[in-house]
Amino acid sequence: MKIIDLNQTILSLIQEDPEIKNILFELGFKDIIKPGMLQTVGRIMTIYKGSKMQSIDIQIIKNAFIEKGYNIKE
Repeated sequence: MKIIDLNQTILSLIQEDPEIKNILFELGFKDIIKPGMLQTVGRIMTIYKGSKMQSIDIQIIKNAFIEKGYNIKE
């Protein structure tokens, strides 16, 4: 079982598990695939902060990761 810490930066999460990038993109984090965006904003952005900025309910994000086989660390 994979573990995802929602308080880690998006960049560090994706470096540990590249599949996370696709999951976040499917959830509506469209800017994540723009060149340079991950290296700049991803260094300080967490999933919690991103969910607020993108107006995506954090529970929807949690459920998506659980469905993909992740345990949520908060």
